[in-house]
Amino acid sequence: MQVLADCSLAQMNTLALPARAELLAQPDTETALQALLRDPAYAGLPRTVIGEGSNLVLAGDIPGLVIRPALRGTALLSEEPDQVLVEVGAGENWDSLVAWTLAQSWQGLENLSLIPGACGAAPFQNIGAYGVELADVLEAVDAVALHDGTARTFTRHECHFAYRDSRFKSAERGQWLITRLRLRLNRTPRLQLAYADLAARFADLPEAQQTPGGLRDLVCAIRRAKLPDPATLPNAGSFFKNPVVSADEYAALRQRFPDLVAFTQPDGRAKLAAGWLIEQAGWKGRRVGDLGMHAEQALVLVNHGAASGRVTGADVLAFAAQVRESVRARFGVILEQEPVILPE
Repeated sequence: MQVLADCSLAQMNTLALPARAELLAQPDTETALQALLRDPAYAGLPRTVIGEGSNLVLAGDIPGLVIRPALRGTALLSEEPDQVLVEVGAGENWDSLVAWTLAQSWQGLENLSLIPGACGAAPFQNIGAYGVELADVLEAVDAVALHDGTARTFTRHECHFAYRDSRFKSAERGQWLITRLRLRLNRTPRLQLAYADLAARFADLPEAQQTPGGLRDLVCAIRRAKLPDPATLPNAGSFFKNPVVSADEYAALRQRFPDLVAFTQPDGRAKLAAGWLIEQAGWKGRRVGDLGMHAEQALVLVNHGAASGRVTGADVLAFAAQVRESVRARFGVILEQEPVILPE
């Protein structure tokens, strides 16, 4: 396996930020990965994992060894009358996996269609959309310890999933590299239509299209209408999490802002629509220099200056801080950034 020195990462992050890796490796088997992690030539070096770079802000060059897993493969492990257990390598593209499972008539991932990134990043972030999270379908995760390559399997419970969070992102950040996922999917459709807008659009589809595949097509159409393609307008998807507030905080905010968009949670708290907060604070479609919030979806920070290479991670973070402060000043709500910042 080749290890590249002083390698540009500009094409490996969807914000197209300039940065370099001191060393870059892209192992395509678990054997090669473990050999790399145990190689005395790289002992003592910092070790950083990246995927397709769709949830990443590169704030500078990354020292030490950067690992971009290229483990491929999808497989059916077992099947029951109503469910199947499938396995996928961390280096597979997430949306390609969704398309593949639906082609096999296995249902459960369609709400997560068109989410960018590699499969290995899905548990790290506990990706979610339209009322479904990875935690709803994940059975287990295989990973190796970055310090010595020791392999371990984590059950869904052991992943400590929360809203856009997991043990890999928080409590044990930087300690594990995810190699494979196992997902339990349905053979008999159980469509999730908790979001009113999605349910209404689905109900308007011809009856023949009211299927898991039809729901995927609908989700893709909605996302394409709202979210810019990083290949044409660099971005990292939703830049801020939807903040969750207590029932009392929500009631107080609703009294001041009757049109506040929010979703009540099972525990009584409310998840506020960060995009609505940002739009009301005046940032939808607004641009400062080469950075802005997208005109169709205020939650998406976009880089208009990628071609010049002059926009840096520091610029992105400074711009995001302006947006965050505006929302805090108007609503008293503090937005939390979703993309990971590297180097930490």
